[in-house]
Amino acid sequence: VITIAERNQIAVQNITIEDCDLSQAPDGTYQGQYNAFPVIAEVEVTVKDHAITEIDLIKHINGQGGGAESIPQEVVEAQSLLVDTVSGATYSSKVILLAIRNALENAAGE
Repeated sequence: VITIAERNQIAVQNITIEDCDLSQAPDGTYQGQYNAFPVIAEVEVTVKDHAITEIDLIKHINGQGGGAESIPQEVVEAQSLLVDTVSGATYSSKVILLAIRNALENAAGE
């Protein structure tokens, strides 16, 4: 029997993270979230001059995935969602990346 958490983990592992087109994102701070029980991430992404200037991890319920909290800074440095996930925290890493993507989609009006 597969639990809901295991089913969600498998589903998240199969999601391919796609980059966002920042050229369409106006300046501002945008909220995003992604919930894949038992991991939840909420972020605020600040965009200025079509670049990500800051990502605040507002909420991260993560179980064993605390190491993934380095992902927002890596995204800012790379200016891309195409960063490596954190070993041992892959599930949390992807949930945080999906929350960031959600915020950037909100910024671009997608």
